[in-house]
Amino acid sequence: MKNIKNKLFSKEAVTIGPKSGYDNYIMAIESSCDETACAIVKNGREVIANVVASQIKTHAQFGGVIPEIAAREHLDSINIVIDEAFKQAKENVNINPEDITAFAGTVGPGLVGCLLVGLNAAKTLALTYDKPFIGVNHLNAHLCGNYLDTDLKPPFMALLVSGGHTQIIDVKSYSEQTIIGETVDDAVGEAYDKVARLIGLPYPGGPKLDKLAQEGNPQAFKLPEARVDGYNFSFSGLKTAVLRLVKSFDGQEIPVKDICASFQETVSSTLLHKLKKALESSGYKQVVIAGGVAANSEIRKKIFNLEKEGYKVFAPPMKYCTDNAAMVASCAYFNTNTFDDVNTEVFSRVK
Repeated sequence: MKNIKNKLFSKEAVTIGPKSGYDNYIMAIESSCDETACAIVKNGREVIANVVASQIKTHAQFGGVIPEIAAREHLDSINIVIDEAFKQAKENVNINPEDITAFAGTVGPGLVGCLLVGLNAAKTLALTYDKPFIGVNHLNAHLCGNYLDTDLKPPFMALLVSGGHTQIIDVKSYSEQTIIGETVDDAVGEAYDKVARLIGLPYPGGPKLDKLAQEGNPQAFKLPEARVDGYNFSFSGLKTAVLRLVKSFDGQEIPVKDICASFQETVSSTLLHKLKKALESSGYKQVVIAGGVAANSEIRKKIFNLEKEGYKVFAPPMKYCTDNAAMVASCAYFNTNTFDDVNTEVFSRVK
């Protein structure tokens, strides 16, 4: 894609976002890990089409995502999800490819080989239909999943919990966000998956652990909550504590449900403690949770209990918690100040 420029970038008539003065239809593609997704969203909030091809069954036999296999799966699925999204848009609101205002794609963080498949598809569509291209940060997109089908507006405090990240983010405006706390080691989702493997749960372990926890006693075992300065988190020690607990049974039957419940209670309480601290400091009355782990039952329950203290809580529907392209399209609409060159490259880690 070297030395290719999108001719439309320099045209002042094309603007994106709430101040554009006309309806924006953005098609976005997401392929940062093991979901191949394409969506079309009107004005950052109304989902016109949403298609996701999951690879869970493919990777389950390996106990986790294999990057090379994931990239090949994306190649097999990318055209299918794009065609289906265009089909849904045509059937739902009579939108054709030429009606799309701009095309967006996730640039990172994520698995490089996987990102390249989706991003190159988005760039190709932008060039084919002579429309702007927008590169989107995957983590910002998760936050924007909360704008879909809601009237949420900044400012608010956000808790982003996923397989690779745990962050508290001060969202001052649509385009101004500051990370004020994050994990110093394992992310929440990573800790869930590691603990799930310790007790013999198959991939993906997080949702299975959550389900078992609902049948256990959360007070059965006292597990340590790491002492970390400020709004930061640490979950590595908690994972090690669970490992020692499992080994302590030494051939006896392991109380899996109680271990799951105790682990989940510790994690959710830790997240709530830091989030409340950030909320009290900011003075905000709106709080948002986002990311794949935002689908966890106990975490959602504890955060929504903040409404009893006068806060307004937002969380995406389950289908927008895990990776999807609708959140990417919303992010492109709300966070875009300028369009991107089609030579934009992917990145694997947070910049």
